[in-house]
Amino acid sequence: SKATVSVLNWNSALTMKKEICSFSGLPIHPGHGKRYVPSMVISTKPVLPFGTAKACTLFLKKRNPRKIRWTVGYRRMMKKGNQEEMQRRRAKKIKKSANRAYAGADVETIQKRRAEKPADRKAARSAALAEVKDRKAKAKKAGKK
Repeated sequence: SKATVSVLNWNSALTMKKEICSFSGLPIHPGHGKRYVPSMVISTKPVLPFGTAKACTLFLKKRNPRKIRWTVGYRRMMKKGNQEEMQRRRAKKIKKSANRAYAGADVETIQKRRAEKPADRKAARSAALAEVKDRKAKAKKAGKK
Protein backbone atom coordinates (compact mmCIF):
# COMPACT_ATOMS: atom_id res chain seq x y z
CA SER A 1 0.00 0.00 0.00
CA LYS A 2 1.36 3.38 -1.04
CA ALA A 3 1.29 6.32 1.36
CA THR A 4 -0.69 8.90 -0.58
CA VAL A 5 -2.39 12.14 0.34
CA SER A 6 -5.16 13.56 -1.79
CA VAL A 7 -5.34 17.35 -1.93
CA LEU A 8 -7.95 19.42 -3.72
CA ASN A 9 -6.44 21.56 -6.44
CA TRP A 10 -7.61 25.09 -7.33
CA ASN A 11 -10.12 23.38 -9.61
CA SER A 12 -12.34 21.33 -7.30
CA ALA A 13 -12.93 18.70 -10.01
CA LEU A 14 -9.24 17.72 -10.10
CA THR A 15 -7.48 15.97 -7.26
CA MET A 16 -3.75 15.60 -6.92
CA LYS A 17 -2.20 12.43 -5.51
CA LYS A 18 0.78 13.19 -3.30
CA GLU A 19 3.14 10.58 -1.96
CA ILE A 20 4.91 10.89 1.36
CA CYS A 21 8.71 10.83 1.49
CA SER A 22 9.96 7.68 3.26
CA PHE A 23 12.68 9.62 5.07
CA SER A 24 11.45 13.16 5.72
CA GLY A 25 7.70 12.58 5.82
CA LEU A 26 7.11 15.61 3.58
CA PRO A 27 4.66 15.40 0.65
CA ILE A 28 6.02 14.67 -2.84
CA HIS A 29 4.13 16.38 -5.65
CA PRO A 30 3.49 14.54 -8.93
CA GLY A 31 6.49 14.63 -11.25
CA HIS A 32 8.92 15.27 -8.40
CA GLY A 33 11.09 13.16 -6.17
CA LYS A 34 13.03 10.01 -6.61
CA ARG A 35 12.20 6.32 -6.11
CA TYR A 36 14.59 3.83 -4.61
CA VAL A 37 14.31 0.06 -4.98
CA PRO A 38 16.48 -1.87 -2.50
CA SER A 39 17.99 -4.72 -4.53
CA MET A 40 20.43 -6.30 -2.07
CA VAL A 41 17.99 -6.99 0.78
CA ILE A 42 14.45 -8.31 0.44
CA SER A 43 12.43 -5.41 1.80
CA THR A 44 8.86 -5.25 3.08
CA LYS A 45 8.47 -2.05 1.06
CA PRO A 46 9.55 -2.77 -2.52
CA VAL A 47 9.74 0.89 -3.64
CA LEU A 48 10.68 3.78 -1.36
CA PRO A 49 9.71 7.28 -2.52
CA PHE A 50 12.01 10.18 -1.56
CA GLY A 51 11.27 13.88 -2.03
CA THR A 52 14.87 14.94 -2.60
CA ALA A 53 18.26 13.40 -3.34
CA LYS A 54 19.32 14.69 0.08
CA ALA A 55 16.63 12.57 1.78
CA CYS A 56 17.64 9.50 -0.25
CA THR A 57 21.33 9.98 0.60
CA LEU A 58 20.61 10.37 4.31
CA PHE A 59 18.45 7.23 4.20
CA LEU A 60 21.24 5.26 2.53
CA LYS A 61 23.67 6.54 5.19
CA LYS A 62 21.24 5.06 7.75
CA ARG A 63 20.65 8.39 9.48
CA ASN A 64 17.76 8.52 11.94
CA PRO A 65 15.12 10.96 10.58
CA ARG A 66 14.05 11.75 14.16
CA LYS A 67 17.48 13.29 14.80
CA ILE A 68 17.47 15.48 11.67
CA ARG A 69 15.82 18.81 12.34
CA TRP A 70 14.02 19.46 9.05
CA THR A 71 12.11 16.15 8.95
CA VAL A 72 8.51 15.68 10.04
CA GLY A 73 9.60 12.92 12.44
CA TYR A 74 11.87 15.34 14.32
CA ARG A 75 9.20 18.04 14.49
CA ARG A 76 6.62 15.55 15.80
CA MET A 77 9.02 14.19 18.39
CA MET A 78 9.94 17.69 19.62
CA LYS A 79 6.28 18.87 19.46
CA LYS A 80 7.07 21.73 17.08
CA GLY A 81 4.73 23.75 14.89
CA ASN A 82 1.31 22.84 16.26
CA GLN A 83 -0.12 26.36 16.33
CA GLU A 84 -3.66 25.19 17.08
CA GLU A 85 -2.56 23.30 20.19
CA MET A 86 -0.49 26.23 21.43
CA GLN A 87 -3.38 28.67 21.17
CA ARG A 88 -5.83 26.34 22.86
CA ARG A 89 -5.84 26.73 26.64
CA ARG A 90 -6.92 24.10 29.09
CA ALA A 91 -10.27 24.76 30.66
CA LYS A 92 -10.14 25.13 34.42
CA LYS A 93 -11.72 22.30 36.33
CA ILE A 94 -14.90 23.30 38.09
CA LYS A 95 -15.33 22.00 41.62
CA LYS A 96 -18.60 20.22 42.04
CA SER A 97 -19.93 20.60 45.55
CA ALA A 98 -22.15 17.64 46.14
CA ASN A 99 -24.40 18.03 49.16
CA ARG A 100 -24.94 14.52 50.39
CA ALA A 101 -24.82 12.78 53.71
CA TYR A 102 -21.99 10.49 54.72
CA ALA A 103 -20.87 8.39 57.70
CA GLY A 104 -22.54 9.82 60.81
CA ALA A 105 -23.59 13.21 59.42
CA ASP A 106 -26.68 14.14 57.47
CA VAL A 107 -26.92 17.05 55.02
CA GLU A 108 -28.43 19.52 57.54
CA THR A 109 -25.63 19.09 60.10
CA ILE A 110 -22.98 19.45 57.40
CA GLN A 111 -24.56 22.71 56.20
CA LYS A 112 -24.77 24.02 59.78
CA ARG A 113 -21.08 23.28 60.34
CA ARG A 114 -20.16 25.09 57.11
CA ALA A 115 -22.25 28.12 58.11
CA GLU A 116 -20.57 28.36 61.56
CA LYS A 117 -18.09 31.13 62.15
CA PRO A 118 -14.52 30.13 62.99
CA ALA A 119 -14.73 31.67 66.48
CA ASP A 120 -17.88 29.64 67.30
CA ARG A 121 -16.22 26.49 65.95
CA LYS A 122 -13.13 27.12 68.09
CA ALA A 123 -15.24 27.65 71.22
CA ALA A 124 -17.20 24.43 70.59
CA ARG A 125 -13.96 22.49 70.03
CA SER A 126 -12.35 23.77 73.22
CA ALA A 127 -15.53 22.94 75.19
CA ALA A 128 -15.51 19.40 73.79
CA LEU A 129 -11.82 18.98 74.69
CA ALA A 130 -12.45 20.27 78.22
CA GLU A 131 -15.28 17.74 78.61
CA VAL A 132 -13.01 14.90 77.46
CA LYS A 133 -10.32 15.99 79.96
CA ASP A 134 -12.89 16.04 82.80
CA ARG A 135 -14.06 12.55 81.84
CA LYS A 136 -10.48 11.25 81.87
CA ALA A 137 -9.79 12.89 85.23
CA LYS A 138 -12.94 11.32 86.71
CA ALA A 139 -11.93 7.93 85.29
CA LYS A 140 -8.49 8.26 86.90
CA LYS A 141 -9.98 9.17 90.28
CA ALA A 142 -12.41 6.25 90.05
CA GLY A 143 -9.52 3.94 89.22
CA LYS A 144 -7.39 5.14 92.21
CA LYS A 145 -10.14 4.67 94.83
